[in-house]
Amino acid sequence: MSTLYAMQRANGDWFALAQREGFRVPVFSSNREAMQARAFNVEMLVFKPVLVDERALEDLAPTDDERPAHFWLVKDECVNMKRGVALQHSELAGLVRSESV
Repeated sequence: MSTLYAMQRANGDWFALAQREGFRVPVFSSNREAMQARAFNVEMLVFKPVLVDERALEDLAPTDDERPAHFWLVKDECVNMKRGVALQHSELAGLVRSESV
């Protein structure tokens, strides 16, 4: 699997879609895919693709006082972000850490 990217604003906020079970953070398998999704989703225009690394994993980890975020590995070339694979934080961390080995 290639390197993973999520969308982050200059102030450090992560892009997430609000859903009834909590927030869903879209994750992309390339910078190009993230930029393509951004071009087709106006709410993402103030965000830029950021490499999901150990620092990002720590920042995206759930805290005790909030509902956990769910992650959505967007399928290749899906600009509307409806097709993908749901991941928990631990699964995302496993993918990121296995890439750095």
